[in-house]
Amino acid sequence: MHPVSDQLGRPLADLRVSVTDRCNFRCRYCMPREHFDPQHRYLPRAEILSFEEIVRVVGALLPLGLRKVRLTGGEPLLRSELPELVAMLRRFPELDLALTTNGSLLSKHAQALRDAGLDRLTVSLDSTAPDVFARMTDSELPVSEVLSGIEAARAAGFGPLKINAVVRRGVNDHTLLELARHFKASGDIVRFIEYMDVGLTNGWRMEQVVSGKDMVSLIDAEMPLEPAAPHYPGEVAKRYRYRDGSGEIGVISSVTQPFCGTCARLRLSADGQIFGCLFARVGTDLRALLRSPRGVADSELSAAVQRFWQARGDRYSELRSVGTKSLPRLEMSYLGG
Repeated sequence: MHPVSDQLGRPLADLRVSVTDRCNFRCRYCMPREHFDPQHRYLPRAEILSFEEIVRVVGALLPLGLRKVRLTGGEPLLRSELPELVAMLRRFPELDLALTTNGSLLSKHAQALRDAGLDRLTVSLDSTAPDVFARMTDSELPVSEVLSGIEAARAAGFGPLKINAVVRRGVNDHTLLELARHFKASGDIVRFIEYMDVGLTNGWRMEQVVSGKDMVSLIDAEMPLEPAAPHYPGEVAKRYRYRDGSGEIGVISSVTQPFCGTCARLRLSADGQIFGCLFARVGTDLRALLRSPRGVADSELSAAVQRFWQARGDRYSELRSVGTKSLPRLEMSYLGG
C-alpha cells in the first residue's frame, strides 16, 4: 500500500488514540459534572482495546502514511501501565510519539514515560490562578499539583512542553495574561485555544468564544509579539514569537479561522472505533475486525482504514452554523481531544 488521501486531498498522517474515556477532572467544556456524574456509564474494560490491539492498528496504518501518534483520553494516565504501551509503540522508530495529559498524575509518571520512549508531552492547563483552575476543572486538585507535574516532566528530559489552554469568555479569559507571563522565558509554549462546540453537553455559545485574534492583541499589548513561520504544513497552531526573544506562544483558532482543509488526523476511540473528525457522529468499527474469530491480517486492517479515509469528507468547522452545532455528535472525552 501507499500513502492515502481523502475526498479533499488530505493525507492520513496523524492518529489520536483515546486509551480511556475516564477522567478525574470535570472541565465544563468537556465533561460537565451534571452529565458525567457518579451514575455515568463508562466503557467496560472488556470493550476497551488492549495495548496489543492498539499496536496492531498503528502498525497497519504505517503503510498508509501514518507518522504521528498522540495518546489521549479522557485522561490517559488513568490507564494502568501506560508507559508499557509507549514502549510497545516505540518499536516503530519512524513514529513521533506524543501524549496529552491534564498533568494531575504527571509527577508520578513523567520519568517512566520518558524512559519508555515518549517524544513529546502536552499538558492541558487553562489557568494558573488557583480559584479559576478549580472552577475550570471542577476538581479539588490544586493547580500546584499540575505545575509540579510540569516540573517533573522537564526534569525527565521533556521539552519544550506544550501547555494547552482553552479560553472561555467570562470564565478564565481574565487570567490569560497571567498564564502567558508564567511560561514566558520558560522554554515551554502556551497554546491558547478558542472555546469549541465539542459534544452536546457543554452548553457552547458563540458569545463565549474569545477569538484568537483578540488573544494575540491582548498579549501583544504587554509582551510584544511577531508572527513566526509554521514548523510544518498543516500545523494547527499559528505561531507567534516574543519580540524580545524570550520564547513563543501558539493560537488555535478552530472556530473563527477553521483549518479543516489541512486536517490529517484520524481518531481511534478507546473501544476501537475510528473517526475522521472531532465533531463526528458515526465511526467505523475496527474492534470487530481485531477480534474476529477467523482472525484478520494486518493488510485487512489497512484496507478497512484506507476505505474509510478515502471516503472522508469531514469539515465541520468550515460548515459550522446554527444547524451544524445542534447535530447529534459524540463527546470529546470519548473521541479523544
